Amino acid sequence: MCLGIPGKIVEIYESTGLRMGRIDYGGVIKEACLAYVPEGNLGDYVLVHAGFALNVLAPDEAEETLKVFRELEDMT
Repeated sequence: MCLGIPGKIVEIYESTGLRMGRIDYGGVIKEACLAYVPEGNLGDYVLVHAGFALNVLAPDEAEETLKVFRELEDMT
């Protein structure tokens, strides 16, 4: 099982020939490779696993997933 985390693309740039981005995970910003999601744009939500964005998500789908994560966090 792998866990992909949704985040919002807040910056897009190129590094060593790869399309990269800064992804906002609710206030925590990390770098991810965007090579697998060439259709991803600023403000889009992407599903990221191991530093690679794998899918562009619909905003409502991303928000629902983030809501579930917050509920799980509140349970601990």
